[in-house]
Amino acid sequence: MKIKDIRALSKEELKEKISDLRKELMDFEFKRSGNLEKPHVFRVARKTIARILTVLKEKENETNKR
Repeated sequence: MKIKDIRALSKEELKEKISDLRKELMDFEFKRSGNLEKPHVFRVARKTIARILTVLKEKENETNKR
């Protein structure tokens, strides 16, 4: 997910997206015991979660400054 797309979402949508990605990451962890076809999905999911958390923090700082 691109940062431009993430910034377009509301806070509620971002929080929902984070919970979905964390569930997805847990599913990948369970599948890790077997052979994964795409091992890069761990890194992609973690980076997307970090991007979303960064945008959430930016939005919170904007509302606090006003």
